Amino acid sequence: MDPSDTNPELGKTILEVVENQVRDNDPPETGQTIERLRAEGYTAAEARRLVATAVTVELFHIMRDREMFNRKRFVWNLAHLPREPWDQQGKEFYEG
Repeated sequence: MDPSDTNPELGKTILEVVENQVRDNDPPETGQTIERLRAEGYTAAEARRLVATAVTVELFHIMRDREMFNRKRFVWNLAHLPREPWDQQGKEFYEG
């Protein structure tokens, strides 16, 4: 993705969602995933950015498909990090 295609404010907001999830321990898998990624050698910032990809998938479905938050898909995507939730063609791996 070309950096000019990104929205820095949206990125900050998504990272705030990650921080809120960690702070509130809701869902607990967010903090657990950050801890796991840190143990695997990622910095705290890198781990949060990786978790933000799972948040982004959920926001995408909420906005585009008008779905409710899908905890099962979210936790599945967290469990498979650091792999991104989609392939090079943009197809999601989760098929729950």
